[in-house]
This record gives sequence, C-alpha cells and structure tokens, in this order.
Amino acid sequence: MPSAGKTLWHPAFVDAIRMELFDYRDSLEFKYEHPLNTEPLCVDLLIIKKPKDLVIEKNIARIFRGDNILEYKSPGDYLSVNDFLKVNAYANLYTAITPGVDFADLSLTFVENRHPRKLLRYLTGTRGYKAEETSPGIYRVTGDYLPIQIIESRKLLEQENLWLRSLVKDLQAVNAGSIIDEARKRGDKAQLGAYLNVLIRANPEAFMEAENMARKKRKTLEEVFTEAGFIPEWTERARVQGREQGLEQGKREGERNIINLLKSGKSAEEIIQLMENGILGMST
Repeated sequence: MPSAGKTLWHPAFVDAIRMELFDYRDSLEFKYEHPLNTEPLCVDLLIIKKPKDLVIEKNIARIFRGDNILEYKSPGDYLSVNDFLKVNAYANLYTAITPGVDFADLSLTFVENRHPRKLLRYLTGTRGYKAEETSPGIYRVTGDYLPIQIIESRKLLEQENLWLRSLVKDLQAVNAGSIIDEARKRGDKAQLGAYLNVLIRANPEAFMEAENMARKKRKTLEEVFTEAGFIPEWTERARVQGREQGLEQGKREGERNIINLLKSGKSAEEIIQLMENGILGMST
C-alpha cells in the first residue's frame, strides 16, 4: 500500500493505455516495468505487437512497430532532456540484450500531462529534428532513426482518448461520469482496478458528485464498478449507517469521512473493512 498522500500513477497509466487500445487487446502484449537486465533497469511500459503486420488506427499508436517503449510522467512531473536520453539508451540496450528484437522494429513514446516545451526545444534546436502536432496533443518527431512521439495528455480529446486524458488530479465530475459510463459498457474485460483506485483517491469529490449525478439517472457507482471488478460499497454503507442521524445528514457526513480517508491513503477495501468492523463512525 502506498504511504499517506502517495498516489501510484504508473499502474493507472498502464490501465489507461490498455483501454485506449481496447479494440486491439488480443493482438498486443503489455509488459509493465519490463526489466532490461538483471540490474534494476526498467522501462515504464513495453507493448509488443503479436502479429507484426498489425496496423493500429488508434491515434496514440499509429507509429507503433513490433516493439514499443513508453515512458510516462505522473501529474506534476515533466519530461526532461535526461529522460529522453535515458529512454533512448534503454531502446539500444533492449535491442542489444533481447534475442529476436530488431532495432528497426522499435518505436518510442513519451507521455506527460503538460506541454513538453523544453524537450521539444532540445529536439528541434540542439538535435535538429522536426516536431509536428499531427493531432491534438500528439507530436510526431522525425529526424531520428527511430519513430518518436510525445503525447501531451491534457490536450487529447475526450471522445478519442478518455482514459489517458483523465489521468489528472483535477478531474471534473462530468469526466468522472464519462469514465463510469464507459467502464460499465466494457464490463469485467476492462481490468480497471488500478486505474479506478488511483483516480478515486486523487479525485474523490469528482466521483462523489458523479455518483449523485448518476443517481438522478437511476445509475449507481456500485453497479458500474461491480461490473468492472471494483466494488465501492462504502457509499451505500455510509448511507445505511447515517439513518439514525437522518439519511441526508448522515450521507453527507459519511461522504466527508470517506473523502478524508481516501486522501490519507486508505484504499476502498480498507474503508469497507473499517465499516464492517464498526470502527468508522459518522463524525469526523
């Protein structure tokens, strides 16, 4: 479990990429923190196309070749020149020590939430490469032997890249609602445990508001996340415990407690256990 206040964004990033490429899930192999050697050298995500001739039309994966290395920066972090040099070196090392991998069949993708101004300036100035924004938030870099792209996730369009764009600390309720709706459609195939756990911890108010909006539409988070394999029973339990103090007042106090616990680093499962044991009361 992460320490209080520590949010592990990288597992959520892997889930987001899986969802972005959901239609190609049977043809791609995802290797999270793939080790490059016996020493602790890892790339954030390695995606291998199992049919080498597969053409992926998804905007974030049009440059993909047989083996694809992805580097991700969490919200608040940024891509530096050193990050680029490190991943470029990892690509060479991965090719050198992995049997059957051809350097000409490799691609590099860098993902961060904000505009990669310094890195783009280095690539176009110092290195003499060209960088073109081929679609909102996606910069194709040419001039290197390898195909390279930099993704500014905040600029991606929600209708095209809901999962990746939503990896933020300031998610809006309407976007949380979209995630809920899409998770419900995908069902248990989605594998969204890490993704939802991180987003709920980072944006509890947005998901509470989205739940209230969904309730008005006769939908609940419990129904949606149960189908996705993540069961936030805590909201219903908070309402039940609050009946002695008045349903609405108890629900509000219960939600405040839940938000405080999520912010302190407690997982949804731990909150459920506290309620089952009668430890979690309605007062903060």
